Amino acid sequence: MIIFRRTALFYIAVILILLNILLFFLNIAIGDRYIPVNEVFKVLLGREGVESNFIILELRLPRVLTGFLAGCGLALAGTILQVITRNPLASPGVIGINSGAAAAVVAIMVFVPSFSMKGLPWIAFGGAFAAATIIYIFSWRKGGMDSPARMLLMGISLSAMTGALITYLLTVGNIFRVSQASIWMAGSLYGRTWEHVWPLLPWILILFLLLLSLTRRLDMFLLDGQSALGLGLRVETWRMLFILISVGLAGSAVSMVGTIGFVGLMAPHIAMYLVGHRSLIRLPISALIGGLIVMMADLVGRTGFAPFEVPAGLITAIIGAPYMIYLLLKPRVL
Repeated sequence: MIIFRRTALFYIAVILILLNILLFFLNIAIGDRYIPVNEVFKVLLGREGVESNFIILELRLPRVLTGFLAGCGLALAGTILQVITRNPLASPGVIGINSGAAAAVVAIMVFVPSFSMKGLPWIAFGGAFAAATIIYIFSWRKGGMDSPARMLLMGISLSAMTGALITYLLTVGNIFRVSQASIWMAGSLYGRTWEHVWPLLPWILILFLLLLSLTRRLDMFLLDGQSALGLGLRVETWRMLFILISVGLAGSAVSMVGTIGFVGLMAPHIAMYLVGHRSLIRLPISALIGGLIVMMADLVGRTGFAPFEVPAGLITAIIGAPYMIYLLLKPRVL
């Protein structure tokens, strides 16, 4: 039975990796101008004199890498939140973390347009951290967070307030800056360059490796509070640390691609159905699914409605909203 399960997990991981590689190449090959896959290989292997060099290396490759990394970050953040709250509806979008990050970034884009791209993840982290802090403080009762449901309700309320703040910022800003911020808010990968990839990569990579080293602690949150305390877990201390990691992952992703919703809700669930609750396995599988969802949404948005381009965030919302309704109608799965 154990051998069968390990074999199944291996095949699931391999299939997801192959699907990500397939979508990676499709995103590079398909566009206003189709580029043969063999030509894509030549460019990626460093062959000189290929006609499509600029299109691949400067336009499409950074775009798809940014989307993949952002999808991984949102999925990992959602997995953490669903585990520590033991609530299947928890995600950086629902709980208000994405909204806090978005409000901070929109304020910078509207009022400080010359701000360096490298600093945006820190701005988003600050906004997301402020939102998470407010939610946590108002969810605190009797020396601890007495109800994960209270945390979700606070997150929904804060999302509404930050949404109003973003609307206000978009009404008072310069029209050109506001139009840029509006495109970014839609969750579009249009115009993503290496300036977006390099600031995002260390955030996702470092926090992912940190998470993998803490999976045993994260798994303890699947137990009830008393059992976790009995095993020596300082529940509130570790909960705050994991929220901080989730804030970093979601905030950095939002800073580069805007508010691509429902990835942090769908990917952790799909991963749980495929490989179970164990975080050491669930986290990387969830990251692969998150990257897959964003790359697929971007490909569909670029090619499915040509000559128009639909933002990836709109595609994920079309899929994610019915999925959330489905979860609401089902018994809890965590």
